[in-house]
Amino acid sequence: MSDDLQLPKTPFSRPLAAVDVPEDGLERSIAAEAKERAALAEADGLPALNRLEAKLLVTREGRDGLRVTGELSADVRQTCVVTLEDFDTRVVEPIDVSFAPEASPAAPPHERRQELRQERMSRRRREAAPEEPKDPKEARASRHIADLDDDAPDPLVDGRIDLGAIVAEFFALALDPYPRKPGARFAPPGEAAAEEEERPPAKASPFARLRDALDKDGGN
Repeated sequence: MSDDLQLPKTPFSRPLAAVDVPEDGLERSIAAEAKERAALAEADGLPALNRLEAKLLVTREGRDGLRVTGELSADVRQTCVVTLEDFDTRVVEPIDVSFAPEASPAAPPHERRQELRQERMSRRRREAAPEEPKDPKEARASRHIADLDDDAPDPLVDGRIDLGAIVAEFFALALDPYPRKPGARFAPPGEAAAEEEERPPAKASPFARLRDALDKDGGN
């Protein structure tokens, strides 16, 4: 293996040699162990990662290339950016990534590939929700990134891929950078004060009125 082209380091590692992938593909189910989950939680800034599993299909693609498809699922604990309370949630994310025997001159390096995948996931989230029309320049940039993301495979380093590293990367990219506990709503200080002013005064308790009447009678 060359010094300038190495498999990305990750606490969750499940290496697989390309020669071990048969012509009809290979199915693999992997799960992170307790120590691996703790290390990933620390790396991703999570209070806890209670489960991380993935079902994957590795197939041959092109000339000596590989493709990994499947889905990961995880039970995570995150901190709400509104209430600062920890809450549990589930993350489910599809996986689809291709590998070529060696990086071509036009193919972006691993770090750039991570940026492109992040942009792809962000783009998918935006497309899933109503949004305003895009600026033409932004639309052209998104199409350019999509073209790069579709055309440039990751490098097949030393004839191997790391299924654990793939799952860990897609998991990190799938995490909401601004997690909110269900029902949590951020209200600016001005809005919160206005809501407090508009709130109708609390009704007096009948027992309180009776107590006031008795106090007055006692005073006479």
